Amino acid sequence: MGAGVIIAAAGSGERLGLNQNKILLPLDGVPILVRSIKAFTVYPWVKEIIVVVREEDYRMIQGMLEQWQIKAQLAIGGPRRQDSVAAGIAALRPDLKWVFIHDAARPLVEPGIIAEAYSQVQEHQAVGVAVPVKDTIKLVDEERFVVGTPPRPRLWAIQTPQVFSSGLIKKAYKRAQRENWEATDDCSLVELLGVKVKLILGSYGNIKITTAEDLDIADAIIGKRSGVDTMDMEKFLESRSVRVGIGCDVHRLVANRPLILGGVTLDYHLGLEGHSDADAAVHALMDALLGAAGLGDIGRHFPDTDPRYKGISSIVFLEQVTEKLNQLGCAVGNADLVIVAQQPRLAGYTAQMKRNLAKAMKIPESRINIKATTTEGLGFCGRGEGIAAWATVTVLC
Repeated sequence: MGAGVIIAAAGSGERLGLNQNKILLPLDGVPILVRSIKAFTVYPWVKEIIVVVREEDYRMIQGMLEQWQIKAQLAIGGPRRQDSVAAGIAALRPDLKWVFIHDAARPLVEPGIIAEAYSQVQEHQAVGVAVPVKDTIKLVDEERFVVGTPPRPRLWAIQTPQVFSSGLIKKAYKRAQRENWEATDDCSLVELLGVKVKLILGSYGNIKITTAEDLDIADAIIGKRSGVDTMDMEKFLESRSVRVGIGCDVHRLVANRPLILGGVTLDYHLGLEGHSDADAAVHALMDALLGAAGLGDIGRHFPDTDPRYKGISSIVFLEQVTEKLNQLGCAVGNADLVIVAQQPRLAGYTAQMKRNLAKAMKIPESRINIKATTTEGLGFCGRGEGIAAWATVTVLC
């Protein structure tokens, strides 16, 4: 009885002067489409994601989802956004109670907005995200003469996501098809049914990528959100509490498995045994972060009984843990890791590990420290039977 998400991604890059779909463009190294989808993947109540694409983009986007290890279904869209959303609705599982509809060109939607929309729709059945209009709006005729000035306090600019009860949005789209209704957003179709739509406050940072200037604005917003390194640390700490977490993880070394630590595949004849990629360093780090935030441990969020996590990269888990912290208004301060392994030597790998971890936790590499040590031949690590890792972190909330 969870929610389905429809990502409308069947547009083009014409207004950007591109010969490809704009949602394939990177923002700070991450494709616009990937950012828009990942905004929803952290919520346990999201049970299915449908990405509606142009037929000519199908194979490329399919490969992109595989590359970024995103589980989503693809559907072919139509000539209008309304046609594409209808295709997405038709592709959704019938047992889902709620339906989110989000434009792929809005990659910067904040986690708190999605959570608030989900909370509100359970009471109101139809919820839109919007912001008050800052400028005075003029109504004009065909020759651009002003014919009216609506009162600004009552004007709100609609955004996405928009979320509805499944039955309501299906009814609206069926009626629209039957009576040839046409609208530029989904709330409008529901309004035509005579149903009231509840608006919640969105964010001026939840911009829609339409022009080249929007790309520059998006880059600036990402830079501002990327971490406290762009802020005065003392002022930041004055407004936040500092929490400390510790984590520990151990995995057995076995044959016929890759050895992965810190998201790096090491050149070694043995690998770590586990349900995922068994990255002990990342697992210790995740447990430390979850502990600092009071969110339990890895097993609670990513159980090894879940087939979805079999063989998955632990870096994906770390990204999701970071998102969970961000939803609470928290940010990673710094991280210190100790990896205990008799063999292989790790010195040549730690720089790439830091890069991987920094990207996943959205902090500079300078706030991550990795130490490697042996046990001088003592214990299971010394005998080469396994590898252990400890992590200590600070989290700012």
